[in-house]
Amino acid sequence: MRTVRRTRAALAAAALATVALAAPASAGLLPAGQPLAPVQPWLTTQLGVLQAATPTTVLVHGTDTAAAQRAVSAAGLRQVTTFDKIGVVVATGLPAQVQAVRAQPGVTYVEGNQPIQMTLATSNVATRGEEARNTLSGADGTSLDGKGVSVAVIDSGVDPSHPFLKNPDGSSAVVKNLKMVCEPLTESTCAPVDAGSLNTDLLSVGGHGMHVNGIVAGRDVTLSDGTKMHGAAPGSSLVSISTGAVLFIVGADAALNWVLENHGAPCGASVPAAKCPPIKVTSNSYGPTGGGAFDPNSATVKLQRQLVKEGVVTVWANGNDGGDGSASLSNPPGMDPTPGILSVASYFDQNTGTRNGTVSDFSSRGKAGDQSTYPDISAPGEDITSSCRIYLPICTTGLDPKDGGDYNTISGTSMATPHIAGIVAQLFQANPSATPAQVEAAIESTAYKYTDGAPYENGTNGTTSFDKGHGLVDVAAAATALR
Repeated sequence: MRTVRRTRAALAAAALATVALAAPASAGLLPAGQPLAPVQPWLTTQLGVLQAATPTTVLVHGTDTAAAQRAVSAAGLRQVTTFDKIGVVVATGLPAQVQAVRAQPGVTYVEGNQPIQMTLATSNVATRGEEARNTLSGADGTSLDGKGVSVAVIDSGVDPSHPFLKNPDGSSAVVKNLKMVCEPLTESTCAPVDAGSLNTDLLSVGGHGMHVNGIVAGRDVTLSDGTKMHGAAPGSSLVSISTGAVLFIVGADAALNWVLENHGAPCGASVPAAKCPPIKVTSNSYGPTGGGAFDPNSATVKLQRQLVKEGVVTVWANGNDGGDGSASLSNPPGMDPTPGILSVASYFDQNTGTRNGTVSDFSSRGKAGDQSTYPDISAPGEDITSSCRIYLPICTTGLDPKDGGDYNTISGTSMATPHIAGIVAQLFQANPSATPAQVEAAIESTAYKYTDGAPYENGTNGTTSFDKGHGLVDVAAAATALR
């Protein structure tokens, strides 16, 4: 995408306290001699401050779903929903019941409903994405633009009628538009509703998802000032899953679980792949503020690891907390070492398309010397012009509205993440049989080593650094390596 003058905008969704509907039953006695299942550190803190009569929402992990359901029932918790492929039951109840479920047979972990935030192209020249589109073709023989791949964007929503997402025939790039309708305040239960052509991005921080979707798959447009631009993968299809503006982890996990259960045919088995392609990558620009420790037992991690097993790449914003390498401020789920799960730092091309720019000041750093906390790759995330609506709050934070406010310029790792998601779509078009691990290896091993910031050190798939990962993504080189 072409960029304009430099602006900065940060998105901070309200971090709400975890509360839930009252559980109907009281917990019974703990089974004698049964060891307690481990509990998420954040939930431990919550249980220490909640009143005995204050209910909360938890994710009960079991050896399988049936075991988790039996445990929930035995402890007096109320089942809300299940994530069947990873053996997790979402339930509500009192602190004593939460403690009781830990002692039930078959329970392996208990997790809280932690609040999260959304994390707030530039130049497709800097990434060589434009070059790849113009000079390379996919396995289908067409221009390398992401055709035949759907990208699931888990965000605040989208307006499918936006001109940046309009195909030449008048149809929308959005082939599926879902809205997770959640129980108010706590999101203890969330169910997908097909929103069709409706705008799902109208809540208190609306505009974030609209901007992100355009970065992934914006079609070729010429603005009134003559600016020509498009998204990273202007031939890809979009599956938008709106989780609303203020997020709890259950709502976001419910969206990931929907992708897990429907990625092969997101529009239904009766809709051909030519009209609604399989989902091959998810874009996730949210997480807890200030980073945190990686939790391999979380439902988020179990969901994304199962997605990888089923051929779907997961892409995460590394966060907007800056840092100097003295501590890790990286987004926890993006630290998953599983090949096929990528975390993205923000790169600034100085509004020139240069490949020798800088790491954005706001981009979260990992801890120097601990490569498990480093971002995986850098992508343009500063001064990104994309689709907006002038009446949406996030769109008003950009300082360069164009065409009546239908486009604006915003910065953040949230903008870098969909750039990588679109590039992953291009790579799957180049080699549809590639595995998520092969896609990640191609991206990292061919990255351009811009020198701003921390020095590179030896790592997996080449050298890496605590602020920019393996360097700036190089689409043309990655696509060539993947063939």
